[in-house]
Amino acid sequence: MRLLIIGSGGREHALAWKLSQSPEIDTLYCAPGNGGIAELAELVDIGPEDVDALAEFAESKDVELTVVGPEVPLAKGIVDVFEKRGLRIFGPTKAAARLESSKVFAKNLMKKYHVPTAHFSVFDDPQAARAYVRQLGAPIVVKADGLCGGKGVIVANTLSEALGAIDLLMEDRIFKQAGERIVIEERLTGEEVSILAITDGTTALPLLPSQDHKRLLDGDRGPNTGGMGAYAPAPRVTEAMTQQVLDEIITPTLKGLANEGTPFKGVLYAGLMLTEDGPRALEYNVRFGDPELQAILPLLASDLVPLLDEAIEGRLATTSLQWKPGSCACVVVASGGYPGEFQIGKEIRGLEALKNREGVLVFHAGTKRDHKRLLSWGGRALNIVGTGSDIDTALRRAYEAVAQVSFEKMQYRKDIGARALKRSTQIAERSGPTSTTTES
Repeated sequence: MRLLIIGSGGREHALAWKLSQSPEIDTLYCAPGNGGIAELAELVDIGPEDVDALAEFAESKDVELTVVGPEVPLAKGIVDVFEKRGLRIFGPTKAAARLESSKVFAKNLMKKYHVPTAHFSVFDDPQAARAYVRQLGAPIVVKADGLCGGKGVIVANTLSEALGAIDLLMEDRIFKQAGERIVIEERLTGEEVSILAITDGTTALPLLPSQDHKRLLDGDRGPNTGGMGAYAPAPRVTEAMTQQVLDEIITPTLKGLANEGTPFKGVLYAGLMLTEDGPRALEYNVRFGDPELQAILPLLASDLVPLLDEAIEGRLATTSLQWKPGSCACVVVASGGYPGEFQIGKEIRGLEALKNREGVLVFHAGTKRDHKRLLSWGGRALNIVGTGSDIDTALRRAYEAVAQVSFEKMQYRKDIGARALKRSTQIAERSGPTSTTTES
């Protein structure tokens, strides 16, 4: 099979790593790819937003399956374009992708189909939005309607922060058209987790629950980013809770989309808050999470290729997933200045020492090869992944590997998985010490 991956980040490197292991794959392409993916696939110099050029390439090379990584081509309707040409592609249509490309659409769908979520209001007039937050007070959450690369959600702890967020989005237009409409909603309290499910529109197969770390700095401080690390499985999420999320959030959403005439096939990513009253949907993504996928795929024992095929063909009802035991942790290594202005072209050293190291994987994100040198070429440069029998081992391996890597002004969080470590320690303390007695 000839397969095309669209995208250039750590998520796409993880996909290339996993898909290349399938005996069904003969040739693997990636457009545009990165310095790490180049070792697994033939890179194609076409950007992910150039939908027509990608379709022409897939047609010219007789590509039998295309897997879309980022959200922008999905929002632009790449699935519609490919399907019109008779090309097989994994992902939702443009109409169904509005679950991510429009927070207003997603929130209204949740409300209509009784999906538990935060109370909200929608505004296209900044003056009305300001009056609303003055009435409600803080803390409160302000969200841009459109795509903002994971940075369009502002949690305002004070009234002045909320008013400032409205100005940034609607007056200063820092995200351009994406902030013309905003959603203002109550701030839910609890612990955030993510559940991704592969779906054929009717059946949804959940992947391992994961937990992302959005803030730049330790202790969940600093600005929002595209994600500074993740781990799986999230011990806070039990099998019973996963089933509750399927029953109360994911399945009603899929049924609602079908009722609206926009059936959904692909990956439905539910960002959740685990409140005292149960799981609540914060938002949806319509593709594999990044960096969540980098912490999930190393634990997937099943071949991913037939799974994607069955989702496209509507045959997931007879499919099950097999998982490896243990845990996985991903630490994102970013360029200095990220998520603001950052410099590229810094030589990355130390990766050779990580090759074939037990329990360690490296997924490239923003990298580029320049002859024999590997250069940083994006805000998030690398994903260093550790696996192990438990979360403690996975994190230790990941951070020991990070210590081997260096480039000018690199930055990373040092507390990825802290919640999971704390929870595992509490469980161990409740269990108490084990002892052996001998009778004489």
